[in-house]
Amino acid sequence: MAVTINIYYSGKNGSARKFAEEMTARGVVQDIRAEAGNLRYEYFFPINDTETVLLIDSWEDQGAIDRHHASPMMTKIAELREKYDLHMKVERYVSDDTAPITDQEFIRN
Repeated sequence: MAVTINIYYSGKNGSARKFAEEMTARGVVQDIRAEAGNLRYEYFFPINDTETVLLIDSWEDQGAIDRHHASPMMTKIAELREKYDLHMKVERYVSDDTAPITDQEFIRN
C-alpha cells in the first residue's frame, strides 16, 4: 500500500520555484529518488499560482517514509526551505487498488 504526500510549497518572489530548482541542481532530488522505497518525487507548477510548487512524494509504505525522515536528506531539505522562507500545506493519501471497474470508462489510456 503506497503512501503519497502532496506538499504545496509557497513563498514570495518566485522563491518556491527557486527552491525546487536548487533541490534539483544540487542533486538532492536525484538522491531522494534513489532511496529505498521511493516511488515518486516530482515537482509541478500550478498554472494559476506562480508562487506555489507542488511536490508529489510517494513511498512504498510508512516505514520507507520514516527512513527518509531519519536520513541526511531531511537536513538538506530543511536548510533550503529555510533559505527560501517557504510555507507548506500537506495532504496525505494511501493508495486504493480497489477502484470499481466503472471508473475505467472515464480513463483514456
